[in-house]
Amino acid sequence: MAKRNVIKVGETLLRKKCKPVKDFDEDLWELLDDMKETMHANDGMGLAGPQVGVLRRLAIVEVNNMFLELINPQIIHSEGDWVEEEGCLSVGNFRGRVSRPYKITVTSCDRMGEPFTLQCEGWLARCICHELDHLDGVLFIDKTLDKEKYLKNGGKI
Repeated sequence: MAKRNVIKVGETLLRKKCKPVKDFDEDLWELLDDMKETMHANDGMGLAGPQVGVLRRLAIVEVNNMFLELINPQIIHSEGDWVEEEGCLSVGNFRGRVSRPYKITVTSCDRMGEPFTLQCEGWLARCICHELDHLDGVLFIDKTLDKEKYLKNGGKI
């Protein structure tokens, strides 16, 4: 395993749409392991492919000691509305309020290519939504209710 550099806001790679993962092989497993090490080293709750320079539809999340690898994930159902403060390893110290669904159902594949479906709520749902936004080039600063505060402090969108 190796720690990777986290791409920061302002770099065009973060704004690109990711392509599906096709090969479930040792290269993918190594990438997922590296992402986990990188996330832990940066005290994160999640990390998506583009944040480490890989434009593939994959993300990891860890909330309340539940670690998930999400490959080619898709939210198929969401409900509720919950506003809470978020941050991002690619954005730096700014934290802002974002409205997200309280409950979601997500389909995904694991590292071996096996499909699964997960229903979750609260922080796990929020974290998954946040990471899946990265796969479409969307950052939480695009959705924050505190955009004015972010821009006043010199933030870049």
